[in-house]
Amino acid sequence: MTPPANSTRRVVLRAEDVWKSYDQGAIAVLRGIDFTGYEGETVALCGPSGCGKSTLLHLLGGLDEPDRGRIAVNRKQLNRYSSPLRLLRHEVGFVFQLHNLLPDLTLEENCLIPTVASGLDRKVAMARLHELADRTGLSHRLGSKIQKLSGGERQRTALCRALMNKPRILLADEPTGSLDEATSAMVFDLLLDLVVKEGVTLVMATHDRGLATGCGRTIEMHNGRIHEPL
Repeated sequence: MTPPANSTRRVVLRAEDVWKSYDQGAIAVLRGIDFTGYEGETVALCGPSGCGKSTLLHLLGGLDEPDRGRIAVNRKQLNRYSSPLRLLRHEVGFVFQLHNLLPDLTLEENCLIPTVASGLDRKVAMARLHELADRTGLSHRLGSKIQKLSGGERQRTALCRALMNKPRILLADEPTGSLDEATSAMVFDLLLDLVVKEGVTLVMATHDRGLATGCGRTIEMHNGRIHEPL
């Protein structure tokens, strides 16, 4: 299942025989997943709703734990750490479909939240924020509350927030799923541009086959299993 072209590239994500279920095992979501992600690549996870795409992303990002199997991020095995989220603050950024921004806070305040959690110096954090805001066309909106932003602006804000701590891995769960077609294409193009310029590995779950073709590698998921072309 590993593409030959990636064989000499550094592995940054690995899932080995990962299983996950809910409701005390009554709902099986992942059934023995094996996945390898390589430095600098872009991967699209495709498949119908309920196939396990989001669950796999949550496990890779340390937001949930597998029932069994192993998850490693940059060669660090997550189940060996009592607090994997603390470990991953500088390793992984997350972009959600509904952005998960705090509506009563400003764009600036939302983006600074992960830097406070990681202990980043405020001057360094502000410089990083202004850099990302310039690149995403949001510099004039830094003082605006999230509830005043358009859907596209909110998702661009979510991209900025995810990249504030300079993660080497970006996990995106249907990052344009709530946007219209034109705005979706714009945000996705910006996402790919940021990924290339930041040198980030991207793993993205999407229903949009058009967006998936923009990634270097596409993985199909069905019934909690991966089906990847050789």
